[in-house]
Amino acid sequence: MIYEGVVYRPPSEARSLIIQATIGCSHNKCKFCTMYKGKKFRMKKRQEIVDDLIEMHNYYKDVKRIFLADGDALIMKMDDLKYILTKINELYENVERIGIYASPRSIMTKSVQELKELKSLNLKIAYLGVESGDDEVLELMNKGVNSDEMLKAALRIKESGIKLSTMILSGLGGKDLYKNHAINSAKLISKIKPDYLSLLTLLVEESSDLNKMIEEDEFKLLNPKEVLDETKIFIDNLELEKTLFRSNHASNYVNLEGVLNEDKSRLLEEISIALRENFYKEELFRRL
Repeated sequence: MIYEGVVYRPPSEARSLIIQATIGCSHNKCKFCTMYKGKKFRMKKRQEIVDDLIEMHNYYKDVKRIFLADGDALIMKMDDLKYILTKINELYENVERIGIYASPRSIMTKSVQELKELKSLNLKIAYLGVESGDDEVLELMNKGVNSDEMLKAALRIKESGIKLSTMILSGLGGKDLYKNHAINSAKLISKIKPDYLSLLTLLVEESSDLNKMIEEDEFKLLNPKEVLDETKIFIDNLELEKTLFRSNHASNYVNLEGVLNEDKSRLLEEISIALRENFYKEELFRRL
């Protein structure tokens, strides 16, 4: 099997078999993202995907997890998705979980009942890049949806019973909007109550539209201390029930993990200690 271009997957899918069901991202207009800029979005044909599944089965028969790439495989037609999921379950008898990237747009192309059908075929987790809960930030970054649309899509996944993993991007509001970004992101996530929540830190690629904004003084990056201040505001305003929280990506200045809201006080104290003792990875403050 030959992957088309660079393939991305969530950290929790590190040991999964990755199958490209779509190429690129169906939106592909976010100003901070360059992951799929070199790809023209398309949905692969059923037989292409099945051929890949069969080929990889010759090498890896006892696969426990499979991840469907690229950036928004849930956008595929319902019949095609059901066909592919059925083939996966036929070929890989020991598969325990199939994961997928989702977008608000792709989620809303499926009814709750259709999502439940996909779950019955072992689609157990969907990853949603929320990025921000602040409408001004979402518009600034050309996310293509507002917070209400994001909430509606996320709750549809939740209602279906598919596990939902969400991601917020620290620093995405820059110096001008960081408080609104933190508080409104916390409000949105508190309404969603995802199963998993990841907090990554904004790193700016030289080729991104956001980098041009920085060069033209239209966006001011947060420094590491400001990112941690923003993180503290974000966590302090979360109201969750048993959401598994992780902020231990390579981009993060301080590694944090826990269950929210159960571990909120400890997490806030760890951030306070890092700020007081200057115990954070300041060398990460850079553009790529």
